[in-house]
Amino acid sequence: MKKYTFISGAAGGLGSAFAKELALKGFNLFVTDISQEKLDSLKAELLQINANIEIITFACNLVIESQRQALINFVAENNVTFERLVNVAGVDIQKPFADYTAEKIKLHVGVNVNANVELTHAFLPRLSENAEILTVSSMSSVTPMPYFALYSATKALLSSLFMSLHYELKKKGIKVTVVMPGGIYTRPDIIQDIKTQGLSGKLSSQTPEQVVKGALKAVKKNKLKYIPGAFNKFIYFVEKITPLKVQLRFIAKRWGNRVRDAF
Repeated sequence: MKKYTFISGAAGGLGSAFAKELALKGFNLFVTDISQEKLDSLKAELLQINANIEIITFACNLVIESQRQALINFVAENNVTFERLVNVAGVDIQKPFADYTAEKIKLHVGVNVNANVELTHAFLPRLSENAEILTVSSMSSVTPMPYFALYSATKALLSSLFMSLHYELKKKGIKVTVVMPGGIYTRPDIIQDIKTQGLSGKLSSQTPEQVVKGALKAVKKNKLKYIPGAFNKFIYFVEKITPLKVQLRFIAKRWGNRVRDAF
């Protein structure tokens, strides 16, 4: 029976980097994103990398429950077996919580939480022996972040859940790793935001390819979490030993004037 790697958010910068790296390694892919046009373009590019793999595309707006269910139904009806889940899809709106619309809250929670949780739960029975699960969280999940509050909260949920699953699923031979990157050079607005952060932004950021290669190595070793970059590992340590009130004051001052609403 053929096995596939599932990638959500596959047409984005990090998702496509995962797809390209896995295509190069010869893995069959099941890729989903909101745009069928972008998925078709990605598929063509992946087949240029490796014409010997099979690629299934399924366009899905992960915010909409009926579309998530349609994706789950398609997988069941076609008896798709996964050897790897790569949960990449996410929304990174950054602004004061009071400035959100109800629609933006639904978008943020729908993609970051509902989609990742529901799809993983639905696909667990479809995992092959010794399967892997990679879920992209963030360094922002480590501590609450004023003015980035909803993002950090949703990512904290993912970190907590999948670190728990690391132990729940170990007895079944399933490897689970949480990926906790800092900045990633993907969209133009994110690249510009990294530049405005100065030296700290540069030190905490990696290319998608760097994150992907490290994440795939980490899950193969069944590491609980993967934090890309020495600087981010240092920041993670500092956050763990710094009083929360001190962190919150610093974050509020640093991030209070930043707004990113790209979706």
